[in-house]
Amino acid sequence: MGKQKMILDKLARTVQVRNLLLRQALAECLGTLILVMFGCGAVAQVVLSGGTHGMFLTVNLAFGFAATLGILVCGQVSGGHLNPAVTFAACLLGRERWRKFPMYFLFQTIGAFFGASIIYAMYYDALVSYPGSFNMTGPNHTAGIFATYPAEHLSIFNGFFDQLIGTAALIVCILAIVDPYNNPIPQGLEAFTVGFVVLVIGLAMGFNSGYAVNPARDFGPRLFTAMAGWGGGVFTVSSGWFLVPIFVPFIGTIIGVLVYQLMVGFHVEGEVRDRKSSEQENVRLTNVNTNNSKEGTKEDNCSLE
Repeated sequence: MGKQKMILDKLARTVQVRNLLLRQALAECLGTLILVMFGCGAVAQVVLSGGTHGMFLTVNLAFGFAATLGILVCGQVSGGHLNPAVTFAACLLGRERWRKFPMYFLFQTIGAFFGASIIYAMYYDALVSYPGSFNMTGPNHTAGIFATYPAEHLSIFNGFFDQLIGTAALIVCILAIVDPYNNPIPQGLEAFTVGFVVLVIGLAMGFNSGYAVNPARDFGPRLFTAMAGWGGGVFTVSSGWFLVPIFVPFIGTIIGVLVYQLMVGFHVEGEVRDRKSSEQENVRLTNVNTNNSKEGTKEDNCSLE
């Protein structure tokens, strides 16, 4: 046992990454991989089984719990963003440095890419035997297992609004969860609460296009499908839909940050700031009164002498 521990300790020192940003990015990569692997795995079961092994509810439950598990895996190291839109919000508020944003975005996308590849490999036999296995449209399309595609009724304009509102709602809820001045969530339960938010958004807003609200979760698997057999059509289908879940969530993030801060955040922070200022003023006045009292006592003693 002692020799084995020494070998493991030596291996740990050898592979240990000492650059903090790279460690955080790697953690985000793994967390996002877990999110996509479990989420897309649930979609694959529903599609490839013809609905006998799941339904719309189970897909949303899977994504909600997958978000929770992903945050639990990497949250202590990187904050558990799993979504470039969340990183973008943190940078806008000055809670993270901007140099983290491109690094997190890259590694979150890589994690999503490999999460999709794992599900592809796991369900490969079922996929190739499925009618129209590499279709991107129609009743038997399978590209939607990995990335999001608009429903037949959805226009680009409506899809833009769909992603805008979905992401804004996500950001508002996450900001409320992590806000230390607004009914803070008990430590350790943040991941479960964020997973619940993802579940609710899926249940309420998943009909139009699968509620990507996450550029990395959509682009990574989409890039994988382009390489795995579906071809470049994944980027051209539905009038270039792929641009919507990549860029619109950032606009939704800006709106979400503004809505939360203007309607809640600035006010609760202001109350705390005013309370601290009042306490400091009281302390200062108490010190002044105490000093005056001491000086008065000294003068009285001098006059008695």
